[in-house]
Amino acid sequence: MIFGKNMQVFLLHFSGGSVNSFNFLKPFLPKYFEFHPLELPGRGKRIKEKLLSVESEAIDDLINQINSLRNNKPYIIFGHSLGAQLGLRVTKKLEELGDSPKKLIVAGNAGPGTGNIDKCRSTISDEELKEELLSLGGVPKEVLENDELFGFFSPIMRSDFKILEKGEPLEAGFKLNTPIVAVMGDKEETVEDIENWRNFTTGTFKSYILEGNHFFIHDHPAELVRIITNSYD
Repeated sequence: MIFGKNMQVFLLHFSGGSVNSFNFLKPFLPKYFEFHPLELPGRGKRIKEKLLSVESEAIDDLINQINSLRNNKPYIIFGHSLGAQLGLRVTKKLEELGDSPKKLIVAGNAGPGTGNIDKCRSTISDEELKEELLSLGGVPKEVLENDELFGFFSPIMRSDFKILEKGEPLEAGFKLNTPIVAVMGDKEETVEDIENWRNFTTGTFKSYILEGNHFFIHDHPAELVRIITNSYD
């Protein structure tokens, strides 16, 4: 069973992403779901704005976008990778504002306290960054092989990676009241830690593991939409 009509879906992109990052999902969403991909400054439609590299500023920016689009309909937040990390904090602030989402869906991320915290992608050399992006997938090879394209793209990636790396620790006892649904690819390094997300909500929790690497999302659009629209998660 899926949610009733008049539902908003706010989508928070991964590192290097833009307002277009989730276009592949739109054809699969029921027409009565409002599709709202958000975008941090410095890319896409906001290319002329200064890039952000501080987590708190990114969170405030996303909340401002959501508040500008809210229309009193129930809503869901979906975030992949960087978007999952930011989505956790964004949801907490929205709860404090008295406007909680129906659920938070986190993908491509095993949550706070997992992964290699010493990996600093924001400061590695260009060649190392290219290798890292190639291993993660999601970046076209032509971008990595073209110096001009990479020169344009790499500052965005480094800025987003810095947000991931320099995020403030969660306060003791941090928990949402909002239900959490976690989704990861079976080939991701931290997939075995997916249940970690259960620690961050007093609401219901459910997890899914789909086939693929970090960007498994592109291989499973229909399944992701089913997870997004399922009212019993």
